[in-house]
Amino acid sequence: MTKRKTGGHPDLKMVNPNAAAIDIGSTMHMAAVNPDADTMPVRAFGTFTQDLHDLADWFQSCGVTSVAMESTAVYWIPVFEILEAHGFEVILVNARYAKNVPGRKTDVSDAGWLRQLHSYGLLRGSFRPEAEVATLRAYVRQRERLTEYATAHIQHMQKALMEMNLQLHHVVSDITGATGMRIIRAIVGGERDPEALAAFRDVRCKFSIDTIKAALVGNDREEHVFALTQSLEVYDFYKAQIKACDHKLEVAVGALTVRASDNLAPLPKARIKGRQHNAPSFDVRSALYGV
Repeated sequence: MTKRKTGGHPDLKMVNPNAAAIDIGSTMHMAAVNPDADTMPVRAFGTFTQDLHDLADWFQSCGVTSVAMESTAVYWIPVFEILEAHGFEVILVNARYAKNVPGRKTDVSDAGWLRQLHSYGLLRGSFRPEAEVATLRAYVRQRERLTEYATAHIQHMQKALMEMNLQLHHVVSDITGATGMRIIRAIVGGERDPEALAAFRDVRCKFSIDTIKAALVGNDREEHVFALTQSLEVYDFYKAQIKACDHKLEVAVGALTVRASDNLAPLPKARIKGRQHNAPSFDVRSALYGV
């Protein structure tokens, strides 16, 4: 590799002469290339998809091979994915690190400074998994959010029950379990008789029918039943969304299931017996075994 001298950095070796950098923004991206590659080495691009393809075309015309960008909020994601699809090496860097490197001149733009650092090999890229793993991670994170939303509406259902003085949470360990959901759905469906509600008791429930019946004598005001009904409907909606997400997860796991060997030992038995709360609807252990 050639050793280039610059007025500001005489002792540094340029290791990425074809480097570029982008200062990521919400409405505009500032991009910089080697000043030897273009008469206007710093340019502004919009954030629409066509603007990002135009950015990639400009980089290609300038002979760019590697691009550095700061991981700003989520604005970097479409830029990263489109540039990667165009064949560029793209690295994400910590904005704090780039700003703390000494030697920056006052007349150098953020994108220009980032490009200089990248050209001298002074940037360390953040970890970014391969496309298949990134897809899987996106579905996992989406599922986590959906689970959080569903949990919030479990709390709303319990609040509505408590306002009616239906102390279901004292006689079942989980109001979204078999007994709890049968009783809640019956209440929403119009059932008010404590004896009829207690009859929905699952055989595994440790409390007797009489105890459950006593806990379900309440004050069924219309506004509280309405709140319970809406909370149940939204909870059911999120559970359906989680199920759809599980299907996407299963497909994504299957896409990266490259067996280490054709002669794998049988899958060991799980140490934890039974299905865990909020676990995916497919067998994750079996799907991931041998990846």
